[in-house]
Amino acid sequence: MNRSLRIRGLLALAAVALSLYIALTVPVQLGLDLRGGTQIVLETRPTATADATATDDADADTETTDRIVEVLRGRIDALGVAEPTIARSGSNRIVVELPGVQDPSEAADVLGRTAQLTFHQVVGTANSADDTPEPLPKRPRQHVLADESGQLLRLQTPSPSLTGNEVKEATARFDQQGGAGWHVTVDFKGPGRDGWARLTGQAACHAAGDPSRRLAIVLDDKIISSPQVDPSVGCGSGISGGSTQITGSFSADEAKELALLINGGALPVPVETVEQRTVGPTLGAQAITASAWAAVIGTALTALFISAVYRLMGALAAVALACYGLISYAALAALGATLTLPGLAGFVLAIGMAVDANVLVFERAREEYAVRHRPTSRSSLTAGFRSAFSAIADSNITTLIAAGLLFFLASGPVRGFGVTLGIGVLASMLSALVITRALAEWALARTFVRRRPRLTGIAHTGAVRDRLSRRNPHLMRHPRRWLAASLAALVLAVAGIALRGLDFGIEFTGGRIIEYSTATPVNPDQVRTALTDAGFPRAVVQTSGDNQLTVRTHQLSNTQAAEITETVGDLTRNANKIRDEAIGPSLGKELRQGALIALAVALGAQLIYLAARFRLLFGTAAVAALAHDVVILIGIFAWLGKPIDGVFLAALLTVIGYSVNDSVVVFDRIRELSRRDRKAPFSRITSQALLQTLPRTVNTGMGAAFILTALAVLGGDSLTDFALALLIGLAVGTYSSMFTATPLAIELHNRAQNS
Repeated sequence: MNRSLRIRGLLALAAVALSLYIALTVPVQLGLDLRGGTQIVLETRPTATADATATDDADADTETTDRIVEVLRGRIDALGVAEPTIARSGSNRIVVELPGVQDPSEAADVLGRTAQLTFHQVVGTANSADDTPEPLPKRPRQHVLADESGQLLRLQTPSPSLTGNEVKEATARFDQQGGAGWHVTVDFKGPGRDGWARLTGQAACHAAGDPSRRLAIVLDDKIISSPQVDPSVGCGSGISGGSTQITGSFSADEAKELALLINGGALPVPVETVEQRTVGPTLGAQAITASAWAAVIGTALTALFISAVYRLMGALAAVALACYGLISYAALAALGATLTLPGLAGFVLAIGMAVDANVLVFERAREEYAVRHRPTSRSSLTAGFRSAFSAIADSNITTLIAAGLLFFLASGPVRGFGVTLGIGVLASMLSALVITRALAEWALARTFVRRRPRLTGIAHTGAVRDRLSRRNPHLMRHPRRWLAASLAALVLAVAGIALRGLDFGIEFTGGRIIEYSTATPVNPDQVRTALTDAGFPRAVVQTSGDNQLTVRTHQLSNTQAAEITETVGDLTRNANKIRDEAIGPSLGKELRQGALIALAVALGAQLIYLAARFRLLFGTAAVAALAHDVVILIGIFAWLGKPIDGVFLAALLTVIGYSVNDSVVVFDRIRELSRRDRKAPFSRITSQALLQTLPRTVNTGMGAAFILTALAVLGGDSLTDFALALLIGLAVGTYSSMFTATPLAIELHNRAQNS
């Protein structure tokens, strides 16, 4: 056994052993749809100022509440709670559902904090809370608050140019050298930098030890720090640089909580927790069981397929894919990620797509053995790994770029998708390049296998490649015909969007929430089935407590609402309606805008990377094909009348990643063939590249299709649309990588040559 094989074997064993330990010891967090969670209902308490300035009370309350929803989303993201549901209920209530929260009361406290951060000049000490002079035109208003030690201080009104709105970033840090413990560093932006210098410059004009040399940092009318300006600061000059530290004997949790409150921003008006309770899962046990069986059957079919095509190497790849699943699961558990049903389905789909790297290697190994006449299967496999590495690296790096930018720039479920996608990519590379290779090289070194090369599955070209080699069609003889077909599909998709419109789900549009109190416990599965039969298949049903039931659905007429009430009443006696009001979108305007910005930046970054690794025309063609796939998928859903909801959003993001991967594999082969024969026509080179990568495309697509078909057929209503979107995306993405991106690259190349 050579040294490199030993190293790969040890790395594989270490990764699998560590993942197995984490999987057995660290519980994974399940989302609201699988396990339920904690529901917190917040109600706004408008201030006198807000009441005085409001011109239309209902519209003002709704707008203020929507703004609070976005602030709360930032706080929840900072708390580390993944996949929450946050929506406006009525005009002044907010329903927050948090999966897997360990301390609901602490979460409610953090969410309900107003987080009004202000900075004040200390005028002096006070004897009582009423010890303030009468305000005069030239004397600012003063008020009294107790500092950290309990001493009463008289404070001027806050500086108008120095509030929490001027804070750029707050960071919790531990002072290891000075021994001061935890503190919060606050960096100002814009006018806040000059405001801090002016405020500290005014305080520095007083003698050391004078209370007026102190500044008070106030959060929600409570002094959290009142430091004295250092004697080295001169009168009038102040502290430049726009940064300060908030100290106050904080614990680690207190410092981090303060930093997230400051970063999340202040609530426009105070809120009060009016209700807190445990809620059940939004999906029933039957749907979860059916989806689990669909995932098991689909994965088994994929493993059987790859084993049938690649024989021994395929069987070893199936073992590596099982290890991939274990590693991905352990990584999600270790990071505390929350798994929802679409997330689990996407995770299972990733197992099918992770086979792609193995298929790339095995197909290249077949070429090395049969076309370039390598002497042994082992040398062919080694050459296959070497030849396929650039395609594997480029396709995965482009996906990692998108995942990273979605994580850093987006929020909510889009950010969570970035985490899942990034983990999947890294785990698939470890599975293919380390685990599969270690297992394959060990097997090929056995005497029994060496004497039977056909058993390996890579000692022949394969039926698809043989048929293509005999016919050798020139697929790119007329590239504009392929582009015309793609354009026709685009026109048809846009027509569907224009004529049929898009049926946005309640995550985007809001809807109606009706809550019932029942005399006896209700089975939520029965309610879901009954509402589906009554014409409300997308109604979300949850239980809370023993005898409370919540139905959340799209906008309803009063007649439809009465029909839902009648349906619920038929299943239980004394179903009393205790709440019926409009609910806002859980995927708010700012979240949607952030997701679009993150996606646009990710596509731009991918374009730059592909332009650097290949040529600008390849990057342009790949991004154009991706846009083609997105529009067609949305158009098909418009024609079918399917909902555009959060589940569809997850499917759309998955399709985007798959489409880029496919295009990169084709472009990598074009680049390789161009280097070998620089005189051959570009169209002939691209045609050869398509023919050589077609076996990989077919086998990878089949592996993913088995899982998706099982999810669509067996997964129940909860996953049908998700699997359908991915099946359409799989087909469209496979087509566009070959017959949209490639002919577009030819046209761009020809124009560049002729200009």
